[in-house]
Amino acid sequence: MRQLEISDLITAVDPHTGRRLPVQRSEVMRQLREADDERAARIVARMPTDEDGVLDPYAVDRLLVLVHTELQRLSEELRIDERLVHVLGPLLAAIRATTGRAGPFRLVDVGCGLGYLVRRLAATGALGEDVELVGVDLDGTLVGEAERLALAEGLDCRFVHGNAFDLPEAATVYVSTGVLHHFRGPALEAFFQAQAASTALAFCHFDIAANRLAPIGAWIFHRARMRHPLGRHDGVVSALRAHDDETLLRAASVPGIRALVYEPRGVSNPFCTTLRPVIGVRPDLEEPLRRSLGRGARRLVGPEHFAVGAR
Repeated sequence: MRQLEISDLITAVDPHTGRRLPVQRSEVMRQLREADDERAARIVARMPTDEDGVLDPYAVDRLLVLVHTELQRLSEELRIDERLVHVLGPLLAAIRATTGRAGPFRLVDVGCGLGYLVRRLAATGALGEDVELVGVDLDGTLVGEAERLALAEGLDCRFVHGNAFDLPEAATVYVSTGVLHHFRGPALEAFFQAQAASTALAFCHFDIAANRLAPIGAWIFHRARMRHPLGRHDGVVSALRAHDDETLLRAASVPGIRALVYEPRGVSNPFCTTLRPVIGVRPDLEEPLRRSLGRGARRLVGPEHFAVGAR
């Protein structure tokens, strides 16, 4: 059965201009019912529309801010920022050693939402003063709220409404959390190809670790911590849609990039690993990264670990 997340369907944005596009409630419900998800269709049926049946954009925005606020709380509880720093710290150390540059090194968070990750990294300074922190999202409302929160918290970071791969200033490292499962098939490959075609030196994308326990854990956790039905629904569907390690390595193995997974299936404890990253580095960065990771390098594997052929 095809799994669809409500949050992917109730907003539409032109990826080049960032312009908001109208969304017909009936069309969203049709897609969900075709996927045999009547429960999701009922959630959407309660959302307000105008006289033409177009979802009220202001109501959608309020709902998404609410759900992302709850997701921020989950990120805090799962200590996502610390997990990212555990990998990004050695990765940036390898970049510094290899390039010999003093910085700045620009970290771009793709699909930043409310900017929790960027704001948390700015608050802790865990990556160093030579790292510039930028969050990018196609949803202008979420970006605006991220900017408001960063200003209120007095943080040195910035947020951009638009396409992360169309920024005028090149990224050094692209990162994301909980974004990869939104891309399917050719779109997932295009996501990695865009980064390989840029001047970025590396990427580090965290997403749900695909295993049999993930949907059960997601149901329990989201049922306990998420208040809105949309958040509960999409949390479980995210786990069901998560890509396995082989799929990610195959998609990320694009020319000019060495694709790696940290804490893959078979190496990590499935009861403890909720998210794990797929990492891509320019080939000359792999050995410096392994040296920087120290003993942790044993948890870093490439396509050959699964006999996944790099293209």
